[in-house]
Amino acid sequence: MIRQDFIPDRFSVLSGSMLKLIAVISMIIDHVGCHLVDHNIILLQAGGYKLPLYRLMRDLGRFAFPIFCFLLIEGFLHTRNKIRYGASLAILAVISEIPYDLEHNGTLYYPEQNVFFTLLLGYLGLCAIERFREKPLRVFLSLLCLAVVSYFLDADYSIQGFAFIILLYALREQKILRVFTAVLLNNFRFVALAFLPISLYNGKRGFIRGAFLKYLFYLIYPVHIFIIYLIKLNYIGFE
Repeated sequence: MIRQDFIPDRFSVLSGSMLKLIAVISMIIDHVGCHLVDHNIILLQAGGYKLPLYRLMRDLGRFAFPIFCFLLIEGFLHTRNKIRYGASLAILAVISEIPYDLEHNGTLYYPEQNVFFTLLLGYLGLCAIERFREKPLRVFLSLLCLAVVSYFLDADYSIQGFAFIILLYALREQKILRVFTAVLLNNFRFVALAFLPISLYNGKRGFIRGAFLKYLFYLIYPVHIFIIYLIKLNYIGFE
């Protein structure tokens, strides 16, 4: 299969660290918009057209998940210890579930699970593909089981998020074709635009080096949603 490139290599200027930074900023914008912004605030109005601040922030937040999935695949391809990588995702998913539940309804129970469960299931799917590479039936059954778990677990993005990760991995050399995986997720336009920074990736790690900075970036997810919970608890309330 021919590798597809639509952006010259000289424009590949974004390291993995810069992609993480873009994804984190997008994620925070999305979550602040979702939980803290009044839906009635109009940012722009022209004639009969209105642009609510809430809608703009949610749309900008669509960049985060595709970039995180892309970085997950890069991590899978380059990690020296796949078990430790998977264990880190599992631990973060469990840790994040408490602030995630609190953020959504102010209690320690919420029927949906946080996005790190989606990333973990996707990662396990990639491991199954690699482990059973010469046994397509086992690959199919493994992915089917993980898809069923994803559906019933009801993690963020659900089974569509799991399928997105698997297809993004399968099409990792097809830069044009992989853009169409965005149809699996909500808001195709903005999800597809997330592939622009992804296409500028230069394959380098960037400024996030060492265990401290790596895990600090991991902790941004549970910490920022816990802060959002505290703001809702003290100033906004839960519906």
